[in-house]
Amino acid sequence: MGDDMITEGMLDMFIFETEQGLENLENICLESKDIGEFDEDNVNEIFRIMHTIKGSSAVMMFQNVATLAHKLEDVFYFIRESHPDDVPHDELVDDVLEVSDFITEELEKIKDGADPDEDPAALIEKLDKFLKKIQNKSDKDAEQVIAEKQEKAKESEKPHFYIAPVASDDSKFYNIYITYYKETEMANIRAYMAVNSLKGIAEDILYTPSDIISNPDSADVVLEFGFRIALQTTEGPQTITELINSSAGIENIEIKECTSDEFLDFCVEAESKPASSAGDVLTAPVEKPTILVDSQKPGGSREEKEEADKQTKEKENETDKAEQKAKPKKKPKRAPVKKGEAQSFISVNIKKMDLLMDLIGELVIAEAVVLQNPDLKVPGLDLTNFQKSAGQLSKITSELQDAIMAMRMMPLKNTFQKMNRIVYDTSKKLGKDIELEVIGEDTEVDKNIIEHISDPLMHLIRNSVDHGIESDEDRKAIGKTEKGKVVLEAKNEGGQVWISVSDNGKGLKKDEILEKAKANGLLGNRTEKDLTEKEIFNFITVPGFSTKKKVTEYSGRGVGMDVVVKNIQQVGGVLDIESVEGQGSTMTMKIPLTLAIIDGIIFSVGETNFVTPTNSVTEFIRIEKDKLIVEPDGEEYVMIREECYPLIRLNRFYHLDNAVEEIDEGIVIILNHEDRKLAVFADRLAGEQEIVVKPIPSYVKKVKGISGCTQLGDGSISLILDTGGLVMN
Repeated sequence: MGDDMITEGMLDMFIFETEQGLENLENICLESKDIGEFDEDNVNEIFRIMHTIKGSSAVMMFQNVATLAHKLEDVFYFIRESHPDDVPHDELVDDVLEVSDFITEELEKIKDGADPDEDPAALIEKLDKFLKKIQNKSDKDAEQVIAEKQEKAKESEKPHFYIAPVASDDSKFYNIYITYYKETEMANIRAYMAVNSLKGIAEDILYTPSDIISNPDSADVVLEFGFRIALQTTEGPQTITELINSSAGIENIEIKECTSDEFLDFCVEAESKPASSAGDVLTAPVEKPTILVDSQKPGGSREEKEEADKQTKEKENETDKAEQKAKPKKKPKRAPVKKGEAQSFISVNIKKMDLLMDLIGELVIAEAVVLQNPDLKVPGLDLTNFQKSAGQLSKITSELQDAIMAMRMMPLKNTFQKMNRIVYDTSKKLGKDIELEVIGEDTEVDKNIIEHISDPLMHLIRNSVDHGIESDEDRKAIGKTEKGKVVLEAKNEGGQVWISVSDNGKGLKKDEILEKAKANGLLGNRTEKDLTEKEIFNFITVPGFSTKKKVTEYSGRGVGMDVVVKNIQQVGGVLDIESVEGQGSTMTMKIPLTLAIIDGIIFSVGETNFVTPTNSVTEFIRIEKDKLIVEPDGEEYVMIREECYPLIRLNRFYHLDNAVEEIDEGIVIILNHEDRKLAVFADRLAGEQEIVVKPIPSYVKKVKGISGCTQLGDGSISLILDTGGLVMN
């Protein structure tokens, strides 16, 4: 296949599937580090992942990735077949993660439109040395095993063995026939995905054409004749159908149950057909069950297998079981699969999703413009029918908005799982024994927010591992468990998502932070008594602030927490810091569920409209002149129910004309940000409305206290207040 044959759709699919495989690969490695070994299922899974990456990379002509994946596949093939003792697990995990990092970097090049050109020779040499090392501890000859594997791979005319069977008394045999829409791209890879989806329930699984990964021409065969899978499992047709439907492009699925005798009878027929006659096998009448059988099971030839089976059947304690398996099973009614209903999901380019979200936002604005049209306020108009239609429109718009928002919501699972790797790499380099506990990984947030919180989360995790948790020796000396612990948790709180990183380390030292803040001149005119504990802790988020005396690769430069706060503020969130010296710290990111559409309170100052998010408003109140307190330096405060609030006049803050000046003629809005409150003086309230958040144009200089803008129903532009920016002013 030449470069001109590789379409954008094929490339996107390759990137997506490879990233999914690498993510699964890393999770397996990190989950096994405490156990100290890969179990059989993990070995099989890693082998399958590398086999898939090898095949798809070869199809896409990314030879360096294919070669490296093939080498790691060889290592795990040897482990799977030979079961060597005393495999150095930590070394193997490091090698696997290095391979994962290599392929990930090459994928980034591909995404940027460059060629994946890094030479994997050093990694291949390293894997060769590891293979020889474990070979010397095994009774089997590794090179012979690999040679056998490669030889079997060449025998494309034979059915392909995928999963070693572990037969049970409840096993059923199925013939599965799948057809794909003619316009489906990379049908061979999608067929392989269908096989891969069944691995969790399969005791034995075979498929034809057998060379769907290694031979790109097999895609045409699959489209022309369909794809047939032979499956041995304890599950029923419904479960099989649901799993297969996770693969896109499927037009129809036919599932027929057969007996074990029919399973065996088809073996000879399948083996006798050359690869070129795959179509004959595939187009066999569906009324006659046709099942492919494994003729290449590890441990010997087909003749040896039959002889072993014969001997086994002669054993008295196995006779009943063999007879039971041979007994024909009652065929269930086939669950019909209608055309057009086979696909349970489709892939959509993220740009199209963003465009759809923008259009929904414009629809919300247009609805407000229509409903607030001044022409509708003419006295004497009968608007009964209009109001009914408007109500129905509002309902549909609201439901459509909710549906689109739900489509944009993504679980934090993938982001959280990446933190496993951060903890593993950082703790290893620092020589600390640290475990990561993840809670609430299924919590969903807007995809745009996920993109913004990945870096802050990484900084918080690294900070906990490096700066927060003591060394193993120090922990032991003060009576703590030698193993440190970091807890990553996500949960929904009202209209926000709280993501917290907690550790059982040494906690923040308030006195040290305070002394450093004094030295840096951060206290200003305030004294220690004027500062709350949270305000002292917040000093660590100031650019360049660090109490760590020794700079490491991960902390000590005073830039990490600054980055965290800036990124969180970009999505309208805040960072809350709690700590107990000697016990640990908790850093909590409080972020909105979505950035696109919010409920807002509209008010005006002079001729300018402002909007503030509804969840940041505590109350509205009119106050008398005697409740206004003016300091000698001009600072103003209002006294409300024995509480004093700092007052901001937006007309003076933003130099606005024609605004109300007398405190008793306007209205005071109490805004809440974390545990701090602020009074804002406005001329009048205009009401409550769903608003579509628009960013400030790049050519406009960023204004303090303004987070964005929106269009109101009358067509005017309103500025969105950044409550946090005003409070921290």
